[in-house]
Amino acid sequence: MDHIEFTRNYSDHSTDKGFQFEFQCDRCGNGYRTQFQAWALGTATGVLDTASSLFGGIFSQAANVGERVRSAQWQQAKDAAFAQAVEQIRPNFLQCPRCSSWVCKKSCWNQARGLCKNCAPDLAVEISAQQSAKAVEKIYSDVSADGEDSKLISSVGDKKVAASCPQCHAPLATNAKFCPECGYKLADAKKFCQECGAQLQPGAKFCPECGTKAG
Repeated sequence: MDHIEFTRNYSDHSTDKGFQFEFQCDRCGNGYRTQFQAWALGTATGVLDTASSLFGGIFSQAANVGERVRSAQWQQAKDAAFAQAVEQIRPNFLQCPRCSSWVCKKSCWNQARGLCKNCAPDLAVEISAQQSAKAVEKIYSDVSADGEDSKLISSVGDKKVAASCPQCHAPLATNAKFCPECGYKLADAKKFCQECGAQLQPGAKFCPECGTKAG
């Protein structure tokens, strides 16, 4: 075999004891892992490594030779194992002719369209999802604030409301005038004439519009 196809979306879990590969779907990320395939020379090499660490000398030389043999034979065995894994897993995946992604047949392939579901989504699923999204939008537009929230909103008007104290950064639960943590004055309370409704300047004793005494 000159080359091995279907090599894009996989993880190699092979060790010096054997070979194992995991293939993932480009769309959902799920996939399949092959059974661990033991390498026959892996155990023998491990025995030589152990002997060399205990006795040295000729055993050490044998282990070095075994390592060199393993490096070549292991790679050849890995290629063969990978080619076998590709053929084993291939029936579970299809490559989309539009975007070239490898996707799983189980969840991410639109059989009717001959495309992956990124390129050709299931219409029934999309319609259901859009209906749900529109329902949520309608909830946001139709639901009114409860009584307490309405009072707070009406009391704010066009005034700027801070979510936290600019001095100590403590959170502010309501449209407070002073910070409940450090006492920082958050805003000047506006006063209005009880007679004509005109806004009164801070410290004013009489209304500048109708002359009514400020309360």
